[in-house]
Formats: sequence, C-alpha cells, structure tokens
Amino acid sequence: MSGPTDPPSAAGTEQFSATQREVGDGAPGATAAFPYDRMTVERFRAAFPRARWRDDLGAWFVPGSRAERRLKAWSGREWSGVLAHADERGRDAFAFEPIESPYLEAADDIAVRTPYSRAVVAELRMVPWARWDPVSKAWRVPFRSLEDLRRHWPAIEDAARRAEPEERRKREASRRASADHADRLAEAAEGRRNRYPVPEDALPPLGRVLQTHAGCVVFEAVSGEVVDAAVATRFYPGVATGTLVWATRRRATHAELVRAWPARAAPDPDERARGWWQPTIEILREERRRAASIERAQATRRSRNHVTEAGVISDA
Repeated sequence: MSGPTDPPSAAGTEQFSATQREVGDGAPGATAAFPYDRMTVERFRAAFPRARWRDDLGAWFVPGSRAERRLKAWSGREWSGVLAHADERGRDAFAFEPIESPYLEAADDIAVRTPYSRAVVAELRMVPWARWDPVSKAWRVPFRSLEDLRRHWPAIEDAARRAEPEERRKREASRRASADHADRLAEAAEGRRNRYPVPEDALPPLGRVLQTHAGCVVFEAVSGEVVDAAVATRFYPGVATGTLVWATRRRATHAELVRAWPARAAPDPDERARGWWQPTIEILREERRRAASIERAQATRRSRNHVTEAGVISDA
C-alpha cells in the first residue's frame, strides 16, 4: 500500500502486488503493496506477523526467500474476501452516516456525477478504486473507499458547484465587468497582428530563431513602418525606447528550434533592451517541448477533420 498517511494510487486497477526483492541489508524477502484500510492491515498482519511497514519502500516487507509466493497465495485466497468485507463495512457506514449531495447516488456502489471540472477529477483520482465509467457517465466508487471519498468530498462538491453553468456564467460576467478586461482584449488583438517592434538601427536577421520578450520567434520581414510610442510603451515595455519599426514575426517550428544554435551565455542588459537576442540552450529545450506539443495537437486535429470530411463524402 502507499502508506498509512499517504494517499494511495487511485488508478482503479491497483489491488494487491507482491515483489520478491532484497532491501539492502542482505535479508531476502518480498514487498506487499495495497491500498490502506485498517481492517485489511489487521488481517494482513495476522497472516504475516513478521511483516513490517517500510517508509523507504512505501510498502510492507515480509522476510523469507519464498515470501512472494506466500503473499500471492494469500492474496488469491483472501483478497476477494477482504474487498467484500470492506465493501460491506463501507455500506453499513454509509447507511448510518450518508453523504447528502445532489452529485452523489448510492446503489451497488457510489456514483458521482458532476459538471466537468479538473479539480473534481484530481480529487477523485486520489480516492482508491475510483474509476470513470463512460457508459453511465459517472465516477464509480466502491463502498470500501467511503472514508477516502468522505475526506475528499468537501473539495469535490465545492469544485462541482463552481463548475455549474450558471456559476460559470456569473464568473464570466464578473470578469467582463472588471477594469482590466479591456486591457486583456487589447493585448490579445495586438498578439494576433504577429508583429514586433525592433530598433531601426539594430534590425534582427531574418529567417533565424531569435528570442524576444514575447518568446522565440522567426522574423520574416521588416516593414519600415515606425512604431507609435504609445503602442510600444503599452504592449512592449521591455524594448528600448527610440526609433522603432515593425517587423513581421511568426512562431518558430520544432524543426527550426532543433536546428537553432544556442547562445553561450544569457543575454546582457543591452541585448534585452534591444528586444531580441540569441536563446540559450535551456530556453531552446523548453521551446522545443512546447512546439512539439502544439504541433502534435495540430496534427491530431487535422487527422480528425480529415476523417470527418471523408465520412461526410462517403455518406454523400
């Protein structure tokens, strides 16, 4: 198991695992891992009185050269009974003290249905044996995990309420009414122009990967149009004042980032004030990961669109 105080894995497939190993002191034995439950631990300790919990391993250690075989035999013989007993106790505990919520239904197990929320998913993944059921479109939690679910329920219910469409609309209306909403819209509009101010007397090389205050880009052309000082101050405060002209930019591709030659040192103040400089290897590595992720997502969307279009054509 993951430890009496640590949250066990909630992947939904973890039950009981046993692995023969040595722990560094020369004593043969095996480790046993299973989600924490007090009664399960008592039954396990009764079957293996020499077992000891090891924080460094995050598991129980059972000494003996045949420990793994003994553990697997015990799990095959006892584990289904352990789970059934834990479910029965959890069902009794729920009947005595139920979780009252519109997001929860109890029958053969506990079904949790909420509006989609990353926070809800994160919380439920920390509940042992919780799993997503695409048929019922609900998270299924066995009664043996009731106490874990109860600990996480306040956060789950709060996140679910925040994810309700009406609550989302209220937050969106509040965001639009905020003083900085217009500024965010203006910044987004400026970003879509795909331009960047560069000093008239220090033009960047075209077709090369360069780093700017807006990230790694490739400059394709310099228009020569003088940048309005107010625009430069508002959207590009990192670029030095003076005579600035507009340059057309685009995002660097993954292939270009891989081929880019890194700088030996971080940019000095003069280079940063100029607004463009050669990226370091650390920056290139991060930009490569980001570009690869974006390009994979774009390829997936194109593939899905192609399949959809092919299906429409075949139906026609």
